[in-house]
Amino acid sequence: MMLIFRLSGDVFALPVGEVHEILDPMPVTPVPGAPAFAPALINVRGAIAPLIDIRQRLRMPAVPPDDNARIIVLELPLNGAPTRLAIMADAVEEVIETDRAALKPVPELGARWPEQYVTGVARHGEALVILLDTETLFRPDAGPSLQA
Repeated sequence: MMLIFRLSGDVFALPVGEVHEILDPMPVTPVPGAPAFAPALINVRGAIAPLIDIRQRLRMPAVPPDDNARIIVLELPLNGAPTRLAIMADAVEEVIETDRAALKPVPELGARWPEQYVTGVARHGEALVILLDTETLFRPDAGPSLQA
């Protein structure tokens, strides 16, 4: 099962098993000197979690949140330890049942996203859904430093 969400009009998916909760936008605490990919922290029910800007990794322009924006809180094993982190989505749409066999590789020509962060693509209705690879997407050393 996959959680479908949108960023800048594109449709992305994450495995539901990695999603801890979905929250309305909340105040963030910027971290001076932090990499652009993890610029802030949020308080999730008393636990501090980094707010990861996956737009940085996916080479997408920054977009201010609107009324549909949501924070997706994930729990992932990073460096062998369960780690809670969060991402901002323009909108969270639905949970879908998907067959991993239905995933197709990302075409080499025309892919706008760095291939190391994408597991594959699938059709869902009229939309092309991009399944993100959480193992590489959230690794702190996964990409070049994009300091602002």
